[in-house]
Amino acid sequence: MSTYLIRRIIESIPVVFGVSVLVFMLLRLIPGDPAIALLGERASAENVAAIRERLGLDKPLPEQYVIWVNRLLQGDLGNTVRGNIPIANELRNRFPATVELALVAITLSTAIGVPLGILSAVRRNSMIDTATMFGALLGVSIPIFVLGLLLIYIFGVHFRLLPFIGRIDSTMQVETRTGLLVVDSFLSGNWAALSSALRHLILPALTLFTIPLAIIARITRSAMLEVLNQDYIRTARAKGLAERPVIFTHALRNALLPVITIIGLQLGTLLSGAVLTETIYAWPGIGKWLFDSIVARDYPIVQSVTLIIALIYIIINFVVDILYALVDPRIRVVR
Repeated sequence: MSTYLIRRIIESIPVVFGVSVLVFMLLRLIPGDPAIALLGERASAENVAAIRERLGLDKPLPEQYVIWVNRLLQGDLGNTVRGNIPIANELRNRFPATVELALVAITLSTAIGVPLGILSAVRRNSMIDTATMFGALLGVSIPIFVLGLLLIYIFGVHFRLLPFIGRIDSTMQVETRTGLLVVDSFLSGNWAALSSALRHLILPALTLFTIPLAIIARITRSAMLEVLNQDYIRTARAKGLAERPVIFTHALRNALLPVITIIGLQLGTLLSGAVLTETIYAWPGIGKWLFDSIVARDYPIVQSVTLIIALIYIIINFVVDILYALVDPRIRVVR
């Protein structure tokens, strides 16, 4: 297992390098001068030159890349153009909000989607299967912004049951330990803040988990159907094994690989910042931050957040590979 881990780490190094080059070149390949885009067409030459010097755009590209990578290795993501605030500090404040929302959404999606997929496969062509697949199709088809606005109108505006702005009531303060308001409220014993944080979390989580839920349910069903048609499953049943061990011991474990893959990809998508969901609910995560930065043309933030998103996907793919090896030991031998 250690050899497999080392090999996967070594294989990830050129991927990280390639990602850093692509992210660095991303803004440089955009037509026009970023400094003029920030200041406007009527900006003076002195102001444009000052911005170019501040962003390091007056240096050759290789030198800009080396400087940027050296700063990254020291944990320096640079400063925002507007406000001159360290990007790393702002990222530490905003990333936990996205993590909290993403973990709740992927947990709900997995806890509901996997059992639904298994049930649909076992009861193939039944009413349960039809209803589950129809619900999955509906979940994938409804646009996030439509579902979000619909939930806000029903539960937030019409019935006034749940809040739909921010992470917690503005009058409440929580001692920051992890950045996750639900966890911090619980650890500090602030039950009023815990209740407020949970209530604020419900609508964004429900909006965000629908698409992953539908995808996970459909992939689980497909994987289970393929496994249930295998000869060793028929052999296990012919030996007189009860249906539960056949489904959960023999079939499910062999069907887990594609399910793990899709869960990892969905988690990466959620952690990279659900832009629409965070924008609709004014959720102060990196998705909304990225959207606001693009509108404001704050290129250092866009570059840094894009790099973070790419690294999140690389890390999650690495973790998925490790889970592959744990679920199916043959992978360690083949690879």
